[in-house]
Amino acid sequence: MTTPALSITKGTNPLRELSEFGQSVWLDYIRRSLITSGELKRLVAEDGLKGVTSNPSIFEKAIVGSTDYQDVIASAAAASLDAKALYEKIAIKDVQDAADILKPVWMESKYRDGYVSLEVSPLLAHDTEGTVQEARRLWKAVDRENLMVKVPATPEGIPAIRQLISEGLNINVTLLFSRDAYEQVAKAYIAGLTDRAAKGGDISKIGSVASFFVSRIDSAIDAQLASLLKTATDPAQRARLSSLEGKVAIANAKLAYRKFTELFSGDAWVALEKKGAHPQRLLWASTSTKNPSYRDVIYVEELIGPSTVNTIPPATFNAFRDHGRLRSSLTEDLESAADTMESLERAGISMKAVTDKLLEDGLRQFVDAFAQLLKATGGAQKDSPSSAKINSISYTLPEKLSAAVESALADWTKGDKVRRLWRGDATLWSGADEGHWLGWLGITDDQEAHIAHLTDLAVEVKKAGFKHVLLLGMGGSSLCPEVMRLTFGKIDGFPELHVLDSTDPAQIKAIEAKIDLKNTLFIVSSKSGGTLEPNIYKQYFFTRAKEAVGEKEVGNRFIAVTDPGSKMQHVAENDKFRHIFFGVPSIGGRYSALSNFGMVPAAAMGVDVQKFLDRTEEMVHACGATVPGKENPGVVLGAVLGTAAVQGRDKVTIVSSPGISDLGAWLEQLLAESTGKIGKGIVPVDRERLADPKRYGDDRVFAYLRLENGADPAQDAAIEVLEKAGQPVVRINVADTYALGEEFFRWEIATAVAGSIIGINAFNQPDVEASKIETRKLTSEYETTGKLPAEEPFFQGDGVKLYADPKNTDALKKGKTLVEVLKTHLGRAGAGDYFALLGYVTMNPENDAVLQTIRHSVRDAKKVATVLGFGPRFLHSTGQAYKGGPNSGVFLQITCDDAVDLPVPDQKYTFGVVKAAQARGDFSVLAERGRRALRVHLGKDVKAGLAKLQSAVEQALA
Repeated sequence: MTTPALSITKGTNPLRELSEFGQSVWLDYIRRSLITSGELKRLVAEDGLKGVTSNPSIFEKAIVGSTDYQDVIASAAAASLDAKALYEKIAIKDVQDAADILKPVWMESKYRDGYVSLEVSPLLAHDTEGTVQEARRLWKAVDRENLMVKVPATPEGIPAIRQLISEGLNINVTLLFSRDAYEQVAKAYIAGLTDRAAKGGDISKIGSVASFFVSRIDSAIDAQLASLLKTATDPAQRARLSSLEGKVAIANAKLAYRKFTELFSGDAWVALEKKGAHPQRLLWASTSTKNPSYRDVIYVEELIGPSTVNTIPPATFNAFRDHGRLRSSLTEDLESAADTMESLERAGISMKAVTDKLLEDGLRQFVDAFAQLLKATGGAQKDSPSSAKINSISYTLPEKLSAAVESALADWTKGDKVRRLWRGDATLWSGADEGHWLGWLGITDDQEAHIAHLTDLAVEVKKAGFKHVLLLGMGGSSLCPEVMRLTFGKIDGFPELHVLDSTDPAQIKAIEAKIDLKNTLFIVSSKSGGTLEPNIYKQYFFTRAKEAVGEKEVGNRFIAVTDPGSKMQHVAENDKFRHIFFGVPSIGGRYSALSNFGMVPAAAMGVDVQKFLDRTEEMVHACGATVPGKENPGVVLGAVLGTAAVQGRDKVTIVSSPGISDLGAWLEQLLAESTGKIGKGIVPVDRERLADPKRYGDDRVFAYLRLENGADPAQDAAIEVLEKAGQPVVRINVADTYALGEEFFRWEIATAVAGSIIGINAFNQPDVEASKIETRKLTSEYETTGKLPAEEPFFQGDGVKLYADPKNTDALKKGKTLVEVLKTHLGRAGAGDYFALLGYVTMNPENDAVLQTIRHSVRDAKKVATVLGFGPRFLHSTGQAYKGGPNSGVFLQITCDDAVDLPVPDQKYTFGVVKAAQARGDFSVLAERGRRALRVHLGKDVKAGLAKLQSAVEQALA
């Protein structure tokens, strides 16, 4: 969970206007820098914030993922404290300071608002007396009248609530899911007030809320509905089931509110009210939206009514400020709400069973979070006085660059730019639509709050006994799963993950040969649902799987990951896919690693996604809106990369330890596609062997991602030599493989920051779309005519054909041999340029080895950065920078005739034709952008052709 960013509102502010409907806005978040930065005061003043809630998970992430508490942990007093006592020392101080800020709200509201919540240990959830004792102790320790002590609504918690209210404590009753439990809680509150009044006690300053959890109910119910829909055949029954999706949580809350109005009326309550009693308001909790097909602020908009509170997590808080719609919705159409609950029971879903399970799960999650919290504080104590327990970052830069980076970081602090980034201020970039593409900022919190869809999938896949999972996708849909596959490998008890992101027929056949079609789960991953490659992969493997398992079973072997309403969703529904998991429309493909596009395949292959996301959230906290630029690990990295690029060091050489080596492929896409446009940007260099410093120019930054338990001594030594030679080096220490998610998020923040410094829109990819358009033209022509347009080489000999556009042909046609042409072409690469080898050949170890040899020969001879990409996968990755970034690339594209081709079901074109069209479309756009590009066509014998090309390059360089 991350700090909400301040919005300087113009005109109306939906958050403030909620008070006109009688609803109070509280924030479900706390951390030290929220208070010390002045942000909490601003939220109170500008957004009408009236309260704060906390829980162990929030504190754990703040302690582990920030330096906020370093002074407390390092103090002499902390040395004598155990983990729980240290946590309480931290939490109590934060609660006290926040309560002091909110004290005026408490007084002005006549004790209805202005509260800060602190939780009793969840380990006491089934211990009435233990809960009472701990609540008394915390109340005394905090010593603030506007504290609320959180007590869970368990059978044992309810008598504790009555007792504590009778003693004059303010109580936030948490983990309410059922209306029956709510009624018991409300009656316990009233009884507690009655007990206190009977003893002559003052009841006018007692505040209480009943925290009724919302979105978790829809997550649980929708999962059961989806299961029933799979087997339902009657159209009327399917329509009834579908009509309940996303409706139950709000209906349940509305009926609870109706019960609230009944309970807090009548003579008995009026008598208490005359003595100053306040009703125990319903507080809507768990109000983030998990299902991206629902409006992102639905659980705020649909629950607006008097005498209520909505405690809103930061991402939803920002979203409602931006586009929340106001109406008195809570009392609308209560009959429909009752009908919804009756229809649910008729559908065979027991609301009691669901809410009982949710309470059980909620308690377990709180206990787990508390255990993690104590582990974090204990670990922080032991390692004191360390900084946050996230992957560390350090850098060594030349003097001029170092000064410029320090200036950039100061500017980000002075200009309030970290907060503006989290707010979605598009003026940080180009002022276009950037604010609509920042859904990735809150995705880990969202995933963790509704983790069941991922953990349930893991259990289901393991139980089903699949041997393989095959991910069918491109770019952002495939690169993160590929990183997970190569990093974690085959996990015991789970299927092996494979990834297909090529239209090369030989590569498709090679993947197919590795899997057992009868025992494979296929994941079709496509954000838009209109991307060519995933669609034809699905057509091919759906046909092949149907042949293996039969028409009735085939749909059950497929999962879709796609955005709501996409073409792929409709295909999946029509073909009765096993599951459809939705992406978040406000997250672009390359920023989607931590969304379902990355986490669904990870869960299916057996990665502990709860642990993975938990670790990631620590980095999210470290990069939060209230963390100053110099202390913010994502902003620091972004400042180095962006400032270096502006100064001409626009090649980022990625060096990764062997155990996480594939992270570079993911970083390539993130950096290149995000920053390479309008003639600017960063060119990422992955898998280039480290060499003597004399092989490099002054256009590089080296980023070394070092795996603590898997470092390569040779890499360590080479990096040290580069540092001593004056090359800029960024070092990132990756604790273990489960810390990879930290790097996903850090580099996403860094890329957004670098894009701002460079002065581009970091979230669009205009030149990727240009290549797609050219490819579609060619495949459409093939569908119409049965052939691709004719083309004429400007050179033919030595077993190869050479192609180029007229401008490049004029520059190269004087060469009488392949060696002479290559010598002229490679001679065009000078200082500050890079050489790009684009291989539209099968991506296998043999071909890769030859192409790597070629690239390094060029690097060593020309002292230029070199990149190597296999087509068509790089089109959805680095292809953006090649076409839209700096015009400093010298390109050598390699194509071939496919020895074996594969048909695409229901199409005239084949996979080989698609690959050829993609290569020609790619080359066409390079030429249109004025790039120095040459295409070498090898024929069918790729091995011999590559050997000949390697020899010719070496001769040309000699």
